[in-house]
Amino acid sequence: MNILDTAVLILYFGVLIIVGIIGINKAKSEKDFLLAGSRMGYFTHVGCLAAVIIGGAATMGSTTLGYEFGISGFWFVTMMGIGIASLGLFLVKKITGYEVFTISQLLGKRYGEGTQLISAIVTAIYTLMIVVTQVIGMGSVIHVLLGWSVLTSMLIGGGIVLFYTILGGMWSITLTDIIQFVVMTIGVFFIMFPYSVNSVGGLATLFNSVPDSHLSLTNIGWDKIFQYFLLYFFGLMVSQDIWQRVFTAKNQKVMKSSAVSAGIYSFFYGLALSIVGMCALIVLPNLGDSQSAFTSLALAILPPGMLGLVLAAVCSALMSNASGALFASATLITNDIIKVYSKKDMNDKDVIQTSRIVTLGLGILAIIFSAWIQNILVALDMAYAILSGAIFVPLVVGLFWKRTTSKAAFSAIIASTIVIFITFIIYGVTSTLPIIYGVFTGLVVIVVLTLFGTSKVEMSDSENSYIS
Repeated sequence: MNILDTAVLILYFGVLIIVGIIGINKAKSEKDFLLAGSRMGYFTHVGCLAAVIIGGAATMGSTTLGYEFGISGFWFVTMMGIGIASLGLFLVKKITGYEVFTISQLLGKRYGEGTQLISAIVTAIYTLMIVVTQVIGMGSVIHVLLGWSVLTSMLIGGGIVLFYTILGGMWSITLTDIIQFVVMTIGVFFIMFPYSVNSVGGLATLFNSVPDSHLSLTNIGWDKIFQYFLLYFFGLMVSQDIWQRVFTAKNQKVMKSSAVSAGIYSFFYGLALSIVGMCALIVLPNLGDSQSAFTSLALAILPPGMLGLVLAAVCSALMSNASGALFASATLITNDIIKVYSKKDMNDKDVIQTSRIVTLGLGILAIIFSAWIQNILVALDMAYAILSGAIFVPLVVGLFWKRTTSKAAFSAIIASTIVIFITFIIYGVTSTLPIIYGVFTGLVVIVVLTLFGTSKVEMSDSENSYIS
């Protein structure tokens, strides 16, 4: 890192802080603070969705998988893209008629306050774990670049995100997401990818230099591809940080089209970074830690100025994902727990103030967890296993099966969550079994209790006609 690269990074961080301050003036009402006023058009909304999907785990993780497994590393981010596209195609029409801010709010309207509470707790745990993955990534990047301790690096990276998220809420996050999407796109597609390919003599030379297995689309293994499907296809469809971004669009048409576009963008992003990882294998064959493949390759091949911009792109991916997940977790706790059970008469100003306090507490907690786990992919797998295994079945079944009872949904979430944590302990956090057992448990419980339960959910005529 020379003076020019350092200046680029400092300028970038300065812009984010300024945008955070601008967000204070825009966030006047609860809807402004939580959903940026729901005013986003297609192009800005695509950028926001892509930025929140593709975080540091996706950026650095795809490069790591490309280094270890080759082109098949693209399945990681591709499954995320399929998930967000499916959300746009199949669920947007169902969820937009409910006028809610959170997933647990929708479940509360469908099943009652008990289900709203437990789903808010489970989903808040998931979103907090997403923050953890991004703080770990920021710590890794800053540690490699500046040589500071990992803990100090996490404190600095996490602190910047915490600052602008607290200030302007979703307005600050949305404004920074647009900037971060542009920086990510330029940094990865127009700088890192072409420089990486050029450093090994072109694509033809690259494909002739890597092991033959690295050119197979299934080298990563069908078990891993299936695991990514379970984690990210299901997870992205019921992810609070994604939903909250979806609701910032100005209408349903924008929600659908931008979700599909963000999914397509994710595919090409994952493919590009898998190839970058393969280039890193050729240029740096004896790399001790494959998690540092992206940053180490950038340091080795990029000229001054370009290096700073690409590293800003990595920080963009990390920060956009971290801020969105952190704010989603704070929204769940404020909107679905505190506002429902503690302070029922909160006005817009009270909601904003409480959200800021909760965001601060969660940000500190995320940094503590990051220092404990210190592995991006493990933390991400845990997060999506909790979400997909416990929330996906009650949410989707409730949207499409009118008979589903509140007792069945509540019991399914509780049972699935318990099963997931037990199987984490038995099989380890990297196993696919927790999510499989969680989904299966939820499906069995919700079907059995609905068919043989004594009560049936009574919905308003408008909800019945809407779900039909």
